[in-house]
Amino acid sequence: MRVPLFELTRQNRRLWPELQRAIKKVIDSGVFIMGDEVRLIENQIAEMIGVSFGIGVANGSDALHLSVQACGIGPGDEVITTPFTFVATAEAIVRHGATPVFADIDLSTYNISPESIAAAVTSRTKAIIVVHLYGNPVDMQPIMDIAEERDLLVIEDAAQAIGAEYNGKMAGSIGKVGCLSFFPTKNLGCFGDGGMILTDCEKLTSRLRILRLHGSDPKYFHAELGCNSRLDTLQAAVLDVKLKYLDEWTQRRRQIASMYSNLLEDLPVVLPKETDRGKHVYHQYTIRTAYRDELRSYLEANGVETGLYYPLALHMQKVFSYLGYEKGDFANSELASREVLSLPMFPEIKDKEVEYVCDKIREFFTNPSTGRKSAVSTTVRQVL
Repeated sequence: MRVPLFELTRQNRRLWPELQRAIKKVIDSGVFIMGDEVRLIENQIAEMIGVSFGIGVANGSDALHLSVQACGIGPGDEVITTPFTFVATAEAIVRHGATPVFADIDLSTYNISPESIAAAVTSRTKAIIVVHLYGNPVDMQPIMDIAEERDLLVIEDAAQAIGAEYNGKMAGSIGKVGCLSFFPTKNLGCFGDGGMILTDCEKLTSRLRILRLHGSDPKYFHAELGCNSRLDTLQAAVLDVKLKYLDEWTQRRRQIASMYSNLLEDLPVVLPKETDRGKHVYHQYTIRTAYRDELRSYLEANGVETGLYYPLALHMQKVFSYLGYEKGDFANSELASREVLSLPMFPEIKDKEVEYVCDKIREFFTNPSTGRKSAVSTTVRQVL
């Protein structure tokens, strides 16, 4: 059996009649940039998340870049963030001349640790960018307390976490700004690149809408440099079709996660942890084991695709070597980079495929020929 890490064609087949109608409507209108569908999806997602404004942009990376710029972060400023994330999070800081300051993660959630943030704050700190990694919401309350005490901005990278909740609030609605990605593999994905910025601040919204159009206000008059970053009408139309299914897909992801956790709970792997105050939406179902590379090879040989998110922490990346960090500076992030493995996860995956993946993981750890049988009794486990 072949089990893909992620597969879109099953979803698209189901939605194809609706998608065709939505795409045809845009084509017939001839308005491919900033059409009515863009304003519609901005309003719908803002309402769903519980904020006043949504600003559609070209992709999730631009959502971060423009948020940093609109918040006035620049040369001389420090921004605290996690080293265990996709490069775009720190890239947004550097692109505007500020300095990323890394703070280690909590190994139970893979999210940035409030205690690590508190220790990293200096007189130059202007903001904190948190990442709701894998769809698991960050422990936001202590971070918001730090931000309020030190007069810091909080930007939420919720690219993997649309629909996730913390204390009853949606990820992306808690900080000053929230950032979403609609990359096709995200929980809500379009047919290309797309992103959105979320905020309750009207002043910030006005500036963001100018910045995404080359900084022009009015057209062809530029008080500052922005960029060309618009959510195009076709992508907005696709998102409009898919948004109505998001809750259903989230419930299915959580059901799949529960299946994985039940079937793997007695094996020597660290399972994802959902906190008491958080609702995980399982963009990824990520396990951890010291035998990660061997397990990944075994699964690949048996037709199971897996993902590594992420194999090298940002403070160890060559592009950030100038920051002066060394191996060992963020032990939890480095351990996670060596041991995490994401299993197939998408709403249309079949129960029998999940069972097959778990059977193969069990084979790996219990079959004497793999040499891992002894690990079952020696590895500490965490369950969902």
